[in-house]
Amino acid sequence: MAKFSNKWTRAAIPALLLHCSIGTVYCWSTFKEQIANYIGQSTANVEWAFSLAIFFLGMSAAFMGNVVEKNIHRSSLIAAFCFAFGLAGTALFIYLKSLIGILVCYGCIMGIGLGLGYLSPVKTLMLWFKNNKGLATGLAVAGFGAAKAIATPIMEAMMASGMELYTMFLILAGVYFVMMLIGHLLLKKPDGWHEEVSTEKDPHPIKTFFSKFKVFKDKTFIGVWLVFYINITCGLAIISNEKELIKMIGLAPALIGTICAVFNAGGRLGYSALADGLKDRNTMYKIILISEIAISLIAVILGFTNGFDSSIVSVIIVLALLFLVNAGYGGGFSNLPTLLSDHFGMKAISTIHGVALSAWAFAGLTGNQMAALIKDLTGNVTWVFVATLALYVVAMVVDLLLIKKPKEIKE
Repeated sequence: MAKFSNKWTRAAIPALLLHCSIGTVYCWSTFKEQIANYIGQSTANVEWAFSLAIFFLGMSAAFMGNVVEKNIHRSSLIAAFCFAFGLAGTALFIYLKSLIGILVCYGCIMGIGLGLGYLSPVKTLMLWFKNNKGLATGLAVAGFGAAKAIATPIMEAMMASGMELYTMFLILAGVYFVMMLIGHLLLKKPDGWHEEVSTEKDPHPIKTFFSKFKVFKDKTFIGVWLVFYINITCGLAIISNEKELIKMIGLAPALIGTICAVFNAGGRLGYSALADGLKDRNTMYKIILISEIAISLIAVILGFTNGFDSSIVSVIIVLALLFLVNAGYGGGFSNLPTLLSDHFGMKAISTIHGVALSAWAFAGLTGNQMAALIKDLTGNVTWVFVATLALYVVAMVVDLLLIKKPKEIKE
């Protein structure tokens, strides 16, 4: 049994099983139009299911981070049941053609499973991979990003075969429940971890349910929260226009979309692994923001001069924009828990990480909607890039002014 209990079998593999399951929430665009047509609703109305899923992901992580902190087995099991039940319930209400039922099951119930499932393995990974925290969390979070690239062609094949949508959702519910249950059973913190964290200084002791939110009094946390929020909001605004941009430059959306998903996953793993070699992990956030500012500026110039077409220059710039934004979007997620642990220690990292993920909840409600509103008002996607460029600059200023270098924390 001792040989079986190692960092791969007790942390990396279960984390991948959990994150590769819940990460399929990003497959939403694959079937949202089919759901809308089947139940007789507009795509805009159905779109709220995804927005609610991301909102409940972030808020369940924020309010239930202490549950994860106390018992990862309980939280990962709740995550498995909520995620699978949410998918199965979605299948039922697609069959019944009930929009409210879909919003509750896919948005609320599954969203809670997303939040707990996302958070459950993170601290365990950092405890097992003490010297390579970024690589460890990047590996798991990369699974969340790669899930779209893996699951999308499978879902498309299932739908192309003539399978009913509700049948597909039922099958997915069963498959992902088994995957998450195995991850739940394997997940285990290393022996002796209690002793390791017992001497650690806790800069933000959490004594009551709401005391976790006192971390917002810390300027560095506010800075991290804002940068994280802006990075997700801008990423969603651009990624939501991915198909349109790819069509404008004359390329195949399915192929390029898959490559974008690979960059998303690669950014999660690559940026966080590189951060392990830096004295200050926040440097990686600066690198991400600088790359996003630069490519957004170039895209704005192109959009207002020649527009987006099938010319070589346009193709190169649009692809660079999509690839860098996807990589930076993913890298922002994987660097978050390790950056927070450097500043606040490991003792309550699941709780603090959960509070920080509330930024994801609000970004899920604002990113796509901001892009849609700008396009409705201007009729030009270039103005979306103007808005994201401005926000990326704001994030860079916040990063420079508020996020300080971490103090030495005993572990």
